Amino acid sequence: MMDDGATPTAPPLPVDYAGETVWLLPERALWWPAGRVLFVADLHLGKAATYRALGQPVPAGTTRENLARLSRLLLHYPPAQLVFLGDFLHAAAARTPSVLQALDAWRAQFAALDCVLVRGNHDSRAGDPPLSLGIRVVDEPWLVGPFAACHHPQHHKTHAVIAGHLHPAVQLRGPGRDSLRLPCFCLELGLAIVPAFGELTGGWRMPQQAGRRLYPVADSAVWHLPEPWPGESA
Repeated sequence: MMDDGATPTAPPLPVDYAGETVWLLPERALWWPAGRVLFVADLHLGKAATYRALGQPVPAGTTRENLARLSRLLLHYPPAQLVFLGDFLHAAAARTPSVLQALDAWRAQFAALDCVLVRGNHDSRAGDPPLSLGIRVVDEPWLVGPFAACHHPQHHKTHAVIAGHLHPAVQLRGPGRDSLRLPCFCLELGLAIVPAFGELTGGWRMPQQAGRRLYPVADSAVWHLPEPWPGESA
């Protein structure tokens, strides 16, 4: 049941996946209402701090913005469980005092929430989250209901996979030779790929393919992209 007193979010797009109704959220997360599980992929917390440590002039505040957006979702769709689909921290250098303080403050707000991190490739380098955050860390595939939570896109013998890693995006082209790249959800038979939740994460263009459904995210909305979509053959 949604908390009507929480800050409203943009309307989700309910779709059928593996016989279940899941909601594709404009905040670039996936909500499974029957199980009250929120899936979030590729936060890459501390990525900006990592680049600044290398002397790159990237903006500050992205970790707090990501956590604030996540907090709004948790208030609006109060889940029984929050599943991170890998790449929670960007790198070991992301463990700055400001990033860790922001994480501590966020976790204190949702101390009773069951959080699970499915290890991704960046987690192997960044290390597991601090024990004080109380986040269970598991390897892929991790089974929850009819789904196999993974970081890397793959197929499972018995469960439909929900994964991240690719930061999926779609390239749209207009009549004036203009183009636009948007993050998207990608659904195929037995595989759902969730866009990166974190900022400054880029995107991997998903080509048109039989049986593939793409759902771009823009202007606080998610919509189904018809096939073929504009500019795909360009």
